[in-house]
Amino acid sequence: MARGRILRCPSCRTYTLRDICPRCGEKTATPHPPPISPESPYTRLLLKVRRLKKG
Repeated sequence: MARGRILRCPSCRTYTLRDICPRCGEKTATPHPPPISPESPYTRLLLKVRRLKKG
């Protein structure tokens, strides 16, 4: 069990503190995006992907 951090199931979109979704049994993931550093060589690529996901 993850302690003190909220997780989200990607298939049923349920929020939980467990590593496995109690509703459907899928593995959960963090709902927060990774941090972006201006010094990172991948900054432009990450921002482009985020813009594409927003639609």
